[in-house]
Amino acid sequence: MSNTRMKLMIDLQRIEKEHYQLREGERTQDFLTLMLQFIGDPQPELRDELIYPTLYKWIYEENWFTETELSTLLEILTDEHHLFYHIGSEGDQSVFTRTFSVLPVALIVRLHSRKPFLDYAEFQNLKHSLLRYYKEEKDLRGYLPEGGWAHGASHGADALLELVKCPESDTAVQLEVLAAIEGMLHNGKQIFSDEDDERIASIVDTMIEEGLLPQQEIADWISGLTKCGDWPRSYVQTIARVNSKNFLRSLYFRRGQGSRGNVLAAVILAAETKLNKFATGRH
Repeated sequence: MSNTRMKLMIDLQRIEKEHYQLREGERTQDFLTLMLQFIGDPQPELRDELIYPTLYKWIYEENWFTETELSTLLEILTDEHHLFYHIGSEGDQSVFTRTFSVLPVALIVRLHSRKPFLDYAEFQNLKHSLLRYYKEEKDLRGYLPEGGWAHGASHGADALLELVKCPESDTAVQLEVLAAIEGMLHNGKQIFSDEDDERIASIVDTMIEEGLLPQQEIADWISGLTKCGDWPRSYVQTIARVNSKNFLRSLYFRRGQGSRGNVLAAVILAAETKLNKFATGRH
């Protein structure tokens, strides 16, 4: 273990013990550069238990960064060394850098959605980066026995959830996000087993709850998810069908008793039935 990495671990353990407060003479920037360097460390102790919780506290709870610093941090997190580090590769440790770069991006976007500070160009870059990431991430493993959580589909969904709530996210952006979700559900590689469908359902649930998109648009998109049920039989088709079915179940139960019996609930149920080959007797 390098001396730099060991010192960072010791410093962050001490900061955690001291409730994420810094000592006299210390600045967040003193630690931030190294935290960004080791953000995708293959060991979960540093990546998942020290670096991310510290970023969460400092960015979101303590609000220690100025708007300019947050914009700069966002630019770094979405660059080729972080969010797009070895994008498209599968089965290696680079996934941790990507998936743990998108988590703090979600925090910054949440702050922006509440009190906007990104200019037009910065928001467009952010939107483009998140949609590109969700399309190009090919390593969709959830929990790894060696290394802990990767969870790209879930972490990316957390950021897209914050994106759709931004005041700049008009109908066009909402529809782009729905297309990205469909691409993730129909990914051709992975049937999700680590509750990614729940994190993805949060996005559409929020669109419905907050009226971010006309209900007819959402209903049409949900019905469109069932097209994969008519594809030729293959494992790619099974992945698309099962992921879509599980997503629709998550969304239906998330909507709760109050929404039962309305038009959208009926559309969700009809789509689930079409994708459920056991319900339709096609197995």
